[in-house]
This record gives sequence, C-alpha cells and structure tokens, in this order.
Amino acid sequence: MSGSYILYDYWRSSASYRVRIALNLLGLPFETRPINLVTGQHRTDDYTALNPQGLLPTLLIDGQPFAQSLAILEYLHAQIPGSTLLPADSYGQYLTRQLSYAIAMEIHPVCNLHVASHAAELSGGGDAAKRDWMQHFITRGLHAVEDILPGGSRFSLGASPGMADVCLIPQLYNATRWGVDLAPFPRIQSVAEACDELEAFRRAHPDQVGPPPD
Repeated sequence: MSGSYILYDYWRSSASYRVRIALNLLGLPFETRPINLVTGQHRTDDYTALNPQGLLPTLLIDGQPFAQSLAILEYLHAQIPGSTLLPADSYGQYLTRQLSYAIAMEIHPVCNLHVASHAAELSGGGDAAKRDWMQHFITRGLHAVEDILPGGSRFSLGASPGMADVCLIPQLYNATRWGVDLAPFPRIQSVAEACDELEAFRRAHPDQVGPPPD
C-alpha cells in the first residue's frame, strides 16, 4: 500500500510510540505533526475535527484520519503485504491480541498520566502518590505479562517482532520513567533487548523524537 502518512504525535505518548514503531517496522515513511499534550493542543477545535476523542495518535493515510493505536496497527497489518504484526494462524493471532490487550487495555489506561494525576490530587499525596500509583499498577500488570509470555523465542511470540512487542516496549519506557524495578521480569527484559537491537524500535524511542517545540 503506497500513500502519504502523517502522524499526529506526542513524544511520550505510549499509543503514539506504538504507531511510530509499527510504521518503521513496515517501512512506511511518515511525517510527524507534534501535538503538545501539556499545553492542551489535543483539545483544540482543529485537532478534535480530526479525532473527536481528542486523543493521540491520529494517523492520516492519504488524508483519511485513523485513530486508536491498536485499530491502526491491525489496519496497517491488513493492508501491508508481508507484515508480521500479527501471525498468519488464528491461534497465534489470539495470543498476540491477548498480550497486546493485557498491556494496552489493562496497564496503559490506569497508568495514563491524567488518571494518575487525578488520583494523586484526590489523595492529596502529590508527586509521591503519583509515582506510587504508577509503580503499583505497572508492576502488577507486568507480572501478568511475564506469566503470559511463552519462552524460547527471541521476541514475544516468535522470531519476528509483532504487535505484542510494539505494545510492550512503550510500556517499558514508562516503567523505567517511573522507577519500576524490572528485575522480576527476565523474559520481558530478554524481549526488550531483542527489540533494542532493531533500528525500527530505536528510531521510535521518545528520546529520538524529543518534546514538541515551545
């Protein structure tokens, strides 16, 4: 599938990070339009005209907006010949979705920064409460992922990176950012090391993207 790809992005958005990795893995060049979550740019009329939820990312493909990162990943997989984001067999697809959803639908929503910030505000605990919240829920979620991950493969579910890896690596970035101890997760760490060897993952890293201009 040829075409133009424009990604409305925020450097530390886990969902945006997933789509950056996937576009890189699929060899799809894309332009980036930074959206500053800190200043509320995602709530402007211009942006919500593209994405009524006011969330990131939004991917424009030939001018057509696509939202929700997992839906974008599955759409790209269906459109791009040779994609390994999901395996060919139905059981492998189930396992991929199981792992991806365990991260993107169980860990990510409760550890979204606006959720943690609101919880900290309600408790009156400030930044310390926010950090404790993040560490508690990320650690609990990663224990489940570690238990689900099969052994014996380089990546989460085989010899090639797939959607589960695309979801895992941004979550580990958040885990590190919030001081989560990753020592109890040797299988996860092994997968992360394999992903870190690939340029597609390295180029998508928030440190390579950087914050939006002032």
